[in-house]
Amino acid sequence: MAPFPMQFDFDPVPERRGTDSQKWQKYAGRDVLPLWVADMDFLSPPAVIAAVQARAAHGIFGYARPVKSSVDAFVNALAARYGWSIDPSWLVWLPGLVVGLNVTAQAFAGPGDEVLTVTPVYPPFMSAPKNSGRVSVQVPLRLDPVACRWEIDWTALERAVTPRTKLFILCNPHNPVARVWRRDELARLGDFCVRHNLVLCSDEIHCDLILDDLPHVPTALLGDAIARRSITLMAPSKTYNMPGLGISVAIIPDATLRAHFVRATAGIVAEVNTLAYTACEAAYRDSEPWRQGLLAYLRGNRDFLLDFVARELPGVTVEAPIEATYLAWLNVSATQLPDPIAHFEAHGVGLSDGAFFGVPRGSHVRLNFGCPRVTLTEALTRMKRALAAR
Repeated sequence: MAPFPMQFDFDPVPERRGTDSQKWQKYAGRDVLPLWVADMDFLSPPAVIAAVQARAAHGIFGYARPVKSSVDAFVNALAARYGWSIDPSWLVWLPGLVVGLNVTAQAFAGPGDEVLTVTPVYPPFMSAPKNSGRVSVQVPLRLDPVACRWEIDWTALERAVTPRTKLFILCNPHNPVARVWRRDELARLGDFCVRHNLVLCSDEIHCDLILDDLPHVPTALLGDAIARRSITLMAPSKTYNMPGLGISVAIIPDATLRAHFVRATAGIVAEVNTLAYTACEAAYRDSEPWRQGLLAYLRGNRDFLLDFVARELPGVTVEAPIEATYLAWLNVSATQLPDPIAHFEAHGVGLSDGAFFGVPRGSHVRLNFGCPRVTLTEALTRMKRALAAR
């Protein structure tokens, strides 16, 4: 693989109108900047693009399986970043992380059984159990005004457990509140799952997008008792901006849990495609300099956003630090807009409705700042005009 430059330019604005972009098609024919779905407006890493182009030139797109170099790229990256020594036999490759959430719900909870999570949270955490006749039980996070951070309400979590509770689904780092869970919190959650005999599914898709000087702690590293009941879901899709290629990995150290998981995929989970394996390998093996450049750019976007919100958007607040991801969870309740999403769309900005994440409609919106600075600046300026036009 040819070397790529250590400096990367995230300022150019790629033209995505008129393409198959779900993000941009939503507002086709309208002057609306889409800052909703978690899909960045940056080119993927040069190494990924080059690898996919070279693989496409081969001209055969048959059924694929991961080759040793692809597995090694992923395993080596997790060892280097998190000190996690993974046996390749633990890996189950999937065509997307949401697939993993749905398979987990089917594998480890029966019809009518309960699946716990904390809200606000990525919508499939709540819909995946319901898709197969399981029950989604949601415990709201608590905003600590002193520590100024979102926390798990441990008392409420204990109250929510019943004999039918079989599974807890965690998001770490947490989407949408951008919280990095600390080791002591994860250890307490692991103990909670052990005491109540719950399987712990940890969605760690944003683990490579930590913006502050904080470590990511994979839940499966918290001890053998927790590892034996853990399913960890990871993917290159968010970090390297390749969600459309459809690839994720379930890391399941326990052989019995892994067998149950694989059995639940039978006949319903599609193959991962050959270009996805190629892109995944190039992302984890060759794109670390690009990732570091991305993180620096996202930190700049986050800081610009926080400053603009504080100075220019009356009634809008960011209630806690944005520690990870490229997603901002904005409290808009003080604006008293009856329909914040419609109002901002009418003024040219498309955001995600907080109601989809499990909070009251009209209270919060989610904003994706994974875009060139000029796009973010224009979107925030439009939001300022929208608030002035109330």
